[in-house]
Amino acid sequence: MSFFGYNASMAKAISRETVRTRIAPSPTGFPHIGTVYQALFNFAWARRNRGNFIVRIEDTDRERFVEGAEGKIFEALDFFFLREDESPRKRGGYGPYRQSERLKIYQKYAEELVEKGGAYYCFCTKERLEELRKKQTEEKKPTMYDKHCLNLSKEEIKEKLGGVYVVRLKVPENKTISVKDEIRGFINFDSNLIEDSVLVKSDGFPTYHFAVVVDDYLMKITHVLRGEEWLSSFPKHTLIYDYFGWKKPLFYHTPLLRNPDKSKLSKRQGHANVDWYKEEGFLPEAILNFLALLGWTHPEGKDEFSLYEFIDKFDVGEIRTVAPIFDLTKLEWLNGVWIRKYSLEKLKELLQNFYKGDKEIEEVFESKHIDLLIRLAQSRMKKLSEFKGLVISSKEREYTKEEMEISKILFEKLSALDIKDWREDNILETLRNLKNENGISMKAIYFVITGREQGLPLIETMVRVEGRDEILKKLKEKSPQ
Repeated sequence: MSFFGYNASMAKAISRETVRTRIAPSPTGFPHIGTVYQALFNFAWARRNRGNFIVRIEDTDRERFVEGAEGKIFEALDFFFLREDESPRKRGGYGPYRQSERLKIYQKYAEELVEKGGAYYCFCTKERLEELRKKQTEEKKPTMYDKHCLNLSKEEIKEKLGGVYVVRLKVPENKTISVKDEIRGFINFDSNLIEDSVLVKSDGFPTYHFAVVVDDYLMKITHVLRGEEWLSSFPKHTLIYDYFGWKKPLFYHTPLLRNPDKSKLSKRQGHANVDWYKEEGFLPEAILNFLALLGWTHPEGKDEFSLYEFIDKFDVGEIRTVAPIFDLTKLEWLNGVWIRKYSLEKLKELLQNFYKGDKEIEEVFESKHIDLLIRLAQSRMKKLSEFKGLVISSKEREYTKEEMEISKILFEKLSALDIKDWREDNILETLRNLKNENGISMKAIYFVITGREQGLPLIETMVRVEGRDEILKKLKEKSPQ
C-alpha cells in the first residue's frame, strides 16, 4: 500500500546501505584493457545505485613496481570518463588509498588474526621451502606449504620473532569451504588442496590475499566485481572474513576476456595496452560500449548505447559467465558507428588533436575543403588513424597499359559532360554505363581516377573536392599519348 507516494519498495531502497564498489589496480606496467573492463562494471553499478566508486592502488609488490604507472592508470580512467569518488588523488574518509601507506594497519590486523588463531608465524628459510617443493614435485604431489611452523610452541615463536619470518593463513584440514559467487552460486573447495598462503611477507608488506580483505572491509566495500581468475583465491579470502567475524561483501566474478583463438588476453599482446587504442584512434565511447557487450546483454537487444544508457539499464546480476571473445573487427565496426555520430566540429577537434604535429595533415586542415573532406571521410572511417590514408594520396605506382587505356576511355566519356552537367547523378550514370558497356570494374575505375585503391567516396570527391578540370587533367596525363 502506498501513502502520499511512499511505498514499501522505496522504504527498502532508503534503508539499504550505500553501494560502494572499487577497482584495485597494481602500478606494475601499462594499464590493461581488462582493468577498464572491470572499472566499467564497478563504476556503472555504483552510479546505478547512487553509490561510490573507489580506486585503491595495490602497490605492495615493490619488485614489480613501475615509476609513473599510477599516473597512467588515472590517465586511462579519465580518458574513459570513469571518474572515481575516492582515491589517492581524491581523498575520502577511508584512506589512505595506497596500500604502501597502510602498512601499520595491516600489521595491526595480522597480529590480531594470529591471536584469533586464523594465522601463524612461519620461520622457514628459502632453502627449506625450495627443498620441500623439489621433493613434492619428485613425488608428484601438490607443491604447497606443509604447515611445518603451525605447531611451534610459544617459547619457540618468541625466540624466533627477532629474526626473519612471514605470517601465514591457517587453513583448516579435512573441511569443505563453501563460497558464494552471486553469478555462479555456491562453489565448494576441499581445504586440503588450499595452501597456507603467506599473508604478510618478510619485508612487512602484505600479500594481495590479506590486504584485499582488510581494505575491502575497512573501506566498507559492498560489492566486489573482479575477474574470475580470483575464484581460486576466494576460499582464502572467505576464511579471513570468517576468522575476523566480518560481514562479507557480495562477490561477482566476471569472465576473462579472450582472444578469438580462446587464449587469455594477456599483457604480452599489444592490444591489451590502453595506449594502443588511443594511438589507433578508437573512441572511448565505442570501447566502453564494446566492453559492456562482452559481459552483458542490453535488455532491448541493442548493440549501440552510451555509458549513461548502460548505467540506466545495467543489473550486476545479469553479468554473463561465458568467457567473451575480444573481437577487434566488431570493435572497429562499432567505432565507425560512433565516429558517424559525432558532429563536424567535434570530429574536427578530435582529428586535430589526434594528428597534432603531423605536418602533412596540418596542411590538409588549411584547405578550403577541410569540412567537406572530414564529412566524406566520416562516412568511411572506422578509426581516427584512417583519416590520413583517406585524404592524402600515398605514392602512386606505375599504371599498367590496361589502366592507361581505361584512363583514355574515362577522359573521352567524362569530357562529354560540360561544366553545367558536371553533377553527381550524371557522373554516376556515365561510370555505370562505362562499367556495363566495357566490362570495367568500379574498383579499376576508382583507382584510375584517384590513383588509389580506396579512399573518400568517388563521386562526391569528383564533384565537390576535385572538380571537372582537375579530374580531366589527371586522366589526360595518364592516358597513352
